[in-house]
Amino acid sequence: MASISVPSPIIGFSARPRGPGAAKLSKDLFRSHQLVSPLSSSPFPKSLFHCPVSRLRVVAKSSPSPPPPPPSSAGDAAEAEAFAWPSVILPFLFPALGGLLFGYDIGATSVASISLQSAELSGTTWFNLSAVQLGLVVSGSLYGALAGSLLAYPVADFLGRRRELIAAAAFYFIGGLTTGSAPELLVLILGRCLYGIGIGLAMHGAPLYIAETAPSQIRGTLISLKELFIVLGILLGYLVGSFEINAVGGWRYMYGSSAAIAILMGIGMWSLPPSPRWLLLRAVQGKSSLQENREKAIYSLGKLRGRPPGDKASEKQIDDTLKSLKAAYAEQEPEGSLWEVFEGASLKAFIIGGGLVLFQQITGQPSVLYYAASILQSAGFSAAADAAKVSVIIGSFKLLMTGVAVLKVDDLGRRPLLIGGVSGIVLSLFLLGAYYKGLSGLPLVAVGALLLYVGSYQVSFGPISWLMVSEIFPIRTRGRGISLAVLTNFGSNALVTFAFSPLQELLGAGNLFFVFGAIALLSLLFVILYVPETKGLSLEEIESKILK
Repeated sequence: MASISVPSPIIGFSARPRGPGAAKLSKDLFRSHQLVSPLSSSPFPKSLFHCPVSRLRVVAKSSPSPPPPPPSSAGDAAEAEAFAWPSVILPFLFPALGGLLFGYDIGATSVASISLQSAELSGTTWFNLSAVQLGLVVSGSLYGALAGSLLAYPVADFLGRRRELIAAAAFYFIGGLTTGSAPELLVLILGRCLYGIGIGLAMHGAPLYIAETAPSQIRGTLISLKELFIVLGILLGYLVGSFEINAVGGWRYMYGSSAAIAILMGIGMWSLPPSPRWLLLRAVQGKSSLQENREKAIYSLGKLRGRPPGDKASEKQIDDTLKSLKAAYAEQEPEGSLWEVFEGASLKAFIIGGGLVLFQQITGQPSVLYYAASILQSAGFSAAADAAKVSVIIGSFKLLMTGVAVLKVDDLGRRPLLIGGVSGIVLSLFLLGAYYKGLSGLPLVAVGALLLYVGSYQVSFGPISWLMVSEIFPIRTRGRGISLAVLTNFGSNALVTFAFSPLQELLGAGNLFFVFGAIALLSLLFVILYVPETKGLSLEEIESKILK
């Protein structure tokens, strides 16, 4: 909008030469005049003008000044950050492989468990597994992930995001090879647990590294893409399983194949620079030389943005971040206690992030997918006779809807996707409950509810929960905070997994879905009341504007 100038004689500024202080005063008064309604009382002292105040009002009415431009938002600042797309891809891709390997384990295990128990196909003498033994094999990676989350809590800030992901790749590699070559059941379970430690470290380090290195204007897109990689991993696991299901010892190839991807992840992370924010954090904490780490951070940021060495934009961004960190640590100990995450702004962040990943698990996702085959079969879909095909159908739809979230998260924002998606989850769960309680003659209702649930989950809790976890914690406690959120996620996952069968037997399918629907309704209220919008804000702005 073009600006409208008001000639100085009209408002009576003196034509005498003025000093800098007077010029500043006149400028400030003129800015104040722009903010006052023409119908309000003038904010200017009468002695400053040669004309009556009433005349000033008339002039303001006849030549209204335009409203001042809104203060520069974080989003505007983010849009001004220059980067080259080729330089952004690899710092996203290699950490995201940690999510792909997590998804691969889910998909491969669902098929490998069938191969492992087959007298003809297992290739072992210990194929006749009890329910407890099979449960340990299937859930071994979950126990390992819990251990990895606990391990990350005290050491994440010491290791740094990059080295943590290199360690995750090492655990993935060792776990995959150990599982694939296991000569007996105990070694197989050990390999599953080692692989799970890699999951726990990767699901902690990947969102941290991506959030701290991505440009603010595409941070949401990239972290949501990590969820897409998890879904891709699930589909890849199904695909490898379908190729190897009829081979003797096929389960060994299913698990062992993950080692190749782990090698790629480890080499890729080795080639990437450390997180500039982590380098500055260690310097402010007194763990490293401030000047040396500042230079390293400038180099890392320049490399991550595809800028030439000595670029002034990188230097300015690092100095701004360093200033924010120093301000955050000014009146506090350089390194807080292990319990600091339960205090002040960190506690608020944990309530938001931890609450989201908790509701992500306890709103019934495993239960809904458990009934997917029977729902499709009741509707007459022949694919329901083949569990692998059903898995591919559901997985493909998950992939499609995750793509929608990826495309819209930095456009619509986090809250609209969460509110809309969780509302769809609530509706779908109550529809599923009604189907099993009295609408069994309308199978298309159940199919529609199933697809609504999967789609709603993948545009809300699926990607957005991890996105919010990665960006909501203050940098001072970000490593420990995300570790607790990951622990909450895997812990609640284990709880739902163990409680599902007893609850199903006690309540029946219809009542179980109604219970999950009530929990989902609570989660919707939680999102509306407690979850803020972080679209376009830098990590430092989230800390200063939302958490404080």
